[in-house]
Amino acid sequence: MSTAAAKPGRRQEETIVKKVSRRAHHEDHGGNWKVAFADFCLALLCLFMVLWILTTRDKEEAIHKLHISAMYDGGTGIFEADVPRPEQPSLMEPLVAMPQAQDGHEGDGVPMEYGSDDELRALAAAVEQAARDANLQANLQAVITPSGLRIMLHDTHRRGIFELGSAVPDPVFHDLMQRIGQLLTQVGNPMLVVGHTDARKYPHPMLRSNWHLSSERAMAARNSLLQGGLSIDQLLQVVGMADRAPLDPVDPRGALNRRIEFLVLTQERARMMEQMFGRPTSVVPLMEGIDAAS
Repeated sequence: MSTAAAKPGRRQEETIVKKVSRRAHHEDHGGNWKVAFADFCLALLCLFMVLWILTTRDKEEAIHKLHISAMYDGGTGIFEADVPRPEQPSLMEPLVAMPQAQDGHEGDGVPMEYGSDDELRALAAAVEQAARDANLQANLQAVITPSGLRIMLHDTHRRGIFELGSAVPDPVFHDLMQRIGQLLTQVGNPMLVVGHTDARKYPHPMLRSNWHLSSERAMAARNSLLQGGLSIDQLLQVVGMADRAPLDPVDPRGALNRRIEFLVLTQERARMMEQMFGRPTSVVPLMEGIDAAS
């Protein structure tokens, strides 16, 4: 007897089988973790590079500061053994013969005042000859002005006076400034030393600016003159002017604007400056509460 038929009114149920592919646990993420790990390693490498660059820069700045400090202090102190001191110019080396002032006493060793244009012109020729002897004539200009002799020692595109961004002079320029100082030992006129920079700005001017750099370079130039034999009493002013007085205003960032100036002042101009910054000699009342010095 055959199998009984399905009961009427009842649906025949179908069995559905769902097959699920089972993958190994390490295949769930594929290769994404490798990409993330590579990005992490790259970021870590960049971090180490930045830290290394900052450390190197801080070390260089510290060395420059120690060098400058040693120059200001005459090479004394706890860092004297670590910072090389510039060699003093040999007094036995022949220097340019200095012109004698018209009222000078040749051979008595007393510094003479240079006031006339002829005397200042002869002094300029002696300084220019010293620059030629050092093969640095392209970096020096000497101009006679109503205030006296203006000696400008400036950068060129080929050669700079100081190391980039620092107040450490190049050895050849340090030697030339020493020679200029030795020449000026025979001159009794008061002097100014002025530092100038180009118009490139520092990113954080409150921390460091061209005012700092120009002042530090003026002090370094002053020390070079003193090491050459110049009397410290001859210096009337040592200042930095940053980028406020460019020689080449068309190109404010030009090499010509980065310079050190030595101004051999006439006595009249020196007295005017002393009165400008010294105690007023007399007071003239203008109005109530306001006076003018004369």
